[in-house]
Amino acid sequence: MTTMNISLPDTLKMFVDEQVNERGYGTSSEYVRELIRRDQHRQQLRTLLMEGATSGPTAPVDGDYFESLRTRVRNAAK
Repeated sequence: MTTMNISLPDTLKMFVDEQVNERGYGTSSEYVRELIRRDQHRQQLRTLLMEGATSGPTAPVDGDYFESLRTRVRNAAK
């Protein structure tokens, strides 16, 4: 694991310390790692949403569509 030092104003340091204590993190590093992971997931979700928004039109999602999915899953399980 690599070490990274960051500088924070006193108000942010106090906020981080409060979050560590109130939310059950063992250290401020655990809290920061969790924030970074959440940001990574948010960016991945945004990428997927943008890909979906810019993709072409698809077949309608209706009862027939879901029934065909159920059939495919049943057949794959056999």
